[in-house]
Amino acid sequence: MDVDAGHGAALGRALPTAPLTQRLRSFLSFQGNDDDPVTTLTRTHRAIHPSADAGVLRRSYAVAENMHRGQFRKSGDPYITHPLAVAQICAELGMDTTTLVAALLHDTVEDTSYTLETLHGDFGPEVTHLVDGVTKFDKAFYGKAAEAETIRKMIIAAGKDVRVLIIKLADRLHNMRTLDARSPASRARIATATLDVLVPLCDRLGIQALKRDLDDVVLYHLEPDSYQRIDEHVRNRPGWDEYLAAVSGQARTALRRQRVSAEVRVRPRHYYSIWKDTVAGGHAVPFDLPRIAVIVDGPETDCYAALGAIHGQWRPVAGRFKDFIASPKNNLYRSLHTTVTGPEGRLVEVLIRTVSMHRCAEYGVATGYRYPKADTESLPGTDQLTWLKRVLDWEQDTTDAGQFLASLRCDLAEGQITVFAKGRMIELPSGSTPVDLAYELSPDKGDQTLAATINGRLAPLSSQLHDGDVVEIFTETDGPVQVEPGAAPRGPRKEWLGFVKSTQAQMQINRYFSEENAPGISIADKVRLGRATIGLTLRKHDRGLASEVPLRRLAEELGYPDLETMLVAVTERNLEPDQVVEQLIALVDHPD
Repeated sequence: MDVDAGHGAALGRALPTAPLTQRLRSFLSFQGNDDDPVTTLTRTHRAIHPSADAGVLRRSYAVAENMHRGQFRKSGDPYITHPLAVAQICAELGMDTTTLVAALLHDTVEDTSYTLETLHGDFGPEVTHLVDGVTKFDKAFYGKAAEAETIRKMIIAAGKDVRVLIIKLADRLHNMRTLDARSPASRARIATATLDVLVPLCDRLGIQALKRDLDDVVLYHLEPDSYQRIDEHVRNRPGWDEYLAAVSGQARTALRRQRVSAEVRVRPRHYYSIWKDTVAGGHAVPFDLPRIAVIVDGPETDCYAALGAIHGQWRPVAGRFKDFIASPKNNLYRSLHTTVTGPEGRLVEVLIRTVSMHRCAEYGVATGYRYPKADTESLPGTDQLTWLKRVLDWEQDTTDAGQFLASLRCDLAEGQITVFAKGRMIELPSGSTPVDLAYELSPDKGDQTLAATINGRLAPLSSQLHDGDVVEIFTETDGPVQVEPGAAPRGPRKEWLGFVKSTQAQMQINRYFSEENAPGISIADKVRLGRATIGLTLRKHDRGLASEVPLRRLAEELGYPDLETMLVAVTERNLEPDQVVEQLIALVDHPD
């Protein structure tokens, strides 16, 4: 019997089943049992997608259980509990059946004798692409490059189907939840890697429902004492629920008075958010403002009417209003944020958004899968995430996976500013300069940049930009302009590497001066470029060098005849700048 018949609408296209049906009959006897391991998964999935076919989930679970049989996790639990939990996380996000099938099978190719070819024959190309995208490279073959190669492979696969990243994030979340079975050193290493790459990646995808859980479990492992203090604070807040109920009631009354149709919800902050604000403000006790969300049932203009109603009810706090509707965040998050002096003189945070904005704020790129019948024009997707496109451009420009991963980490770690150029609103990393902006506009414009104005005034190309700046870039083709003294007539200048911030600018400038594009580059130029590259890499660690003595000592320890030879090796990528800087910091901090 073809159990996938009629399931094409739910999946986009039906998963092939014929080659697998006969093989699995022997261990599908549990299908009629309500207590079988797949029951919770199918119920969660069908609560969001009522027409979904549970048969394909049962078959994929059966394959995973059979292939992982006899394998155990470090906790002692049967290994199958992990892919089942990953699929459950994806189901709670509202992902489609294909994603859940791939989540159940995501470790079979890596950890069992099940091959991609067999997977393709059993479940088709869509599931095979998703599973292959999250399958790690073999450390025995790739060595230290395995992690970087794996992440680059995953990003490329996500460029074709963003569900690859969603499965990876769900996989990491469950691994983090079960990290207690590992050694303290392993817990710290995995939690740090999660915080460096996967948490900000989750934020860029806009999946706040997943990011909150990742944030909190990272805090639990990296800052256990702080986590415990915040946990005690959250569990012992006298009158908290009653206060928020009163605030919500008064907000509803104010909205009705202004004839704004909206739902008001209590919006408690997660542990990591409380910890971050506590540390940033230097507070001795957890800093946790009461917060509510106003979800408007109407167009986005009603959000501003709701804002008026809230400000009419309570006095707003100066400097605490942000309009992410007019200027969305780089992950397409849209809401109004305001802080008011609420009842009893206590500060209250208020978020105001439409139903569509709320869905997107919670589920980001997963929104279209959770709400397939919603207005797709207002839902985010891969095409709208220009950041992911830019990452894929870096991948094409970078042959070395380690450099790609270092650039990705740097970009994800940066805060963002918004500037205006040529009538466009452009997101850049904090600390960016007009040169960074020029390369964001186009590689040619970056290469040919001669001068820039910031808010109508001529400024050095090394000037740091700030939120809201209006910038104009001038090149040779823009006509006569007043340029900086000594500016090169054409092409980027090597000293730009000392101040550019964006990965796009760094890569384009390095590529311009690479051996392929500039075969005549001199040894002296390579030395200068190597020195600038190390300086730029040191900035990522908030470090600098007062003299070159440590560099010369490091060159000697690494077996180079002199510092200049080591700097040439950095320029030619025979020596990775991140490796040099790590050893340099260790040399300075621990000279013995």
